[in-house]
Amino acid sequence: MQKEIPNVAQMLIAYLKLEGVSHVFGVPGGGLIEMLDEFYTQRDDIKYVICRQETGAAYMADGYYRASGKLGVVMVTTGPGATNALTGVMNAEAGGSAMLALTGEIAEAYAGMGYLQEGIDGKLDVNAIYQASSAYSTILTSGVNAQRLAEAALRTALDVPRHAAHISLPVDVTGQQAVKLGKPGDPPVPVTMPDSPARYRSPPPVAAPHKVEQTLEILAAAQRPLIMLGNGCREALRDSATLAAFTHFVEARGIPVITTADGKGVFPEDHPLSLRMFGIANCIWPYYWMTQEDPHYDALLVIGSGLGELATNKWNPILRPKGPIVQLDANQRVIARDFPVDLGVVGEAGAFINALARLSGEAPPPPDQVAARKAKVAQIKANHSPFSSDAQYKATTTPVQPAALCRVMQDVLPADKTIIMLDAGNCVGWGAHYLVSKPGFEVHASLDMGPMGFASGAVVGAKLARPDATCVAFTGDGAFMMQGTEISTAQRNGVGAIWVVLHDDDLSMVSQGMEHFKGGNIDDWKEMFSLGSPDLAQFASGLGADAYTVNSPDTFETALKTAVAKAEADKKPQVIVAQIDRTAEPPYYDEKYAPSKAQARLLTMRKH
Repeated sequence: MQKEIPNVAQMLIAYLKLEGVSHVFGVPGGGLIEMLDEFYTQRDDIKYVICRQETGAAYMADGYYRASGKLGVVMVTTGPGATNALTGVMNAEAGGSAMLALTGEIAEAYAGMGYLQEGIDGKLDVNAIYQASSAYSTILTSGVNAQRLAEAALRTALDVPRHAAHISLPVDVTGQQAVKLGKPGDPPVPVTMPDSPARYRSPPPVAAPHKVEQTLEILAAAQRPLIMLGNGCREALRDSATLAAFTHFVEARGIPVITTADGKGVFPEDHPLSLRMFGIANCIWPYYWMTQEDPHYDALLVIGSGLGELATNKWNPILRPKGPIVQLDANQRVIARDFPVDLGVVGEAGAFINALARLSGEAPPPPDQVAARKAKVAQIKANHSPFSSDAQYKATTTPVQPAALCRVMQDVLPADKTIIMLDAGNCVGWGAHYLVSKPGFEVHASLDMGPMGFASGAVVGAKLARPDATCVAFTGDGAFMMQGTEISTAQRNGVGAIWVVLHDDDLSMVSQGMEHFKGGNIDDWKEMFSLGSPDLAQFASGLGADAYTVNSPDTFETALKTAVAKAEADKKPQVIVAQIDRTAEPPYYDEKYAPSKAQARLLTMRKH
């Protein structure tokens, strides 16, 4: 056990350091005075990054977790500080990111007296707000309960699946001595710190062995099985040994793999057995595997996905095989929520995958069956482009096609150490569809809540977590203007992150969606949602970035190469404003991704 901890602020920071946290993101205020004093004292060990707005701070904490797997922490002050951070915290909860939100609160001594920015005991019940939008929320009411409640928050945030947790910190409590109850009748005794997180949180649940055996039996009996991986696999498959075991498993059995959009890249999309992505803006390859009839697609194993709207392309019935569905998730509440399953398995993805791989070696499949499956996957890939539009992907025209931007990014960015954060909007469609993700080249989207501006904050947190990686935000102009001020945060902290901004002076996802679903003239819709022709390069430059404006693949390639080099050499933010084709549409509305008449007949056959 470590030495005694004098006060609550020191105790909280000691726990963050124990969890390996190196950066905390937020905006300061008087409600955090004791915490700020302690961060100042320990600034050489853990840094409090001052952000430009609290929502952006929470996005940074999310990006920090996504890039490193370490707890993301956002710390903001009372009242509006807490409510501004709420969207980012709620987004982390929905997306399965481990986050701890620390919000300041007025002194307990003044509760109920109308103190400035009073929350818990005023009209703004911050605790209730966070209870409704995160997995755990509490208020430290004294130095006696501080350790117990802090450990409860950490247990929740770092559970599997990961969660967002919240602690409200009355300013006077953070300055109190951190103590715990002694024996009955004795006074409280000073808190001592545990020497390991294992002393207050336990490993995630492990799937029952007989469920693993049943899963293997189902896959072994199938003629054309398929495995679908969601974001719940990301941390498990980041482990090289677990990824190797899974890869050997699918290769030995010839089972193709797809991922959801938010799970993009958890299995390498350049692997021969990868059919890339299913769901929003998906690849066409999975459809050919699922709809050809000789033999029928007859088993689906889902690992780490709740099978929500965007993961399933609005619950496309094509996903349902003529045979069993097995769904593995650490959260039993999502099993069979959207698709009926034949076998539900509760457990952590990594342990399940390793157990399945070990068991598989005892009963190898017939070699001719494996060869036939691999040949079918290869045939699909040889006969069909993975892209909605090869012409847009290969285009060299001006203004630039967003798909062509993805091509250039794929060619220029380091293949072994790139992290791309996709913002909400049309940029998700192009990035998820046209970028090819694999180990070392990560693509992250925030698709459960889909908040605009996410990438502009997350890319800063990602770069601070992984300074060795090239970190890029791929964002639209509308989203960029929501949180683009965090460029200033990057500049102040020497963060060489890169923003690629798709500039068409429009909220195009809305304009195109309104035309698609309501009709009318697209130019009228674009006029309605126009952004007013802002000079985004000048905006970025004024915040301390090197800014470039491009309008073709060639000028973008030159700018991107320069930005990658200068981001590393100068530790300075880089912003590339790409003037894109205003008529370009991502593959959201491509009819070939919806069930055709032939596919509908096949689905009818399956029902009988």
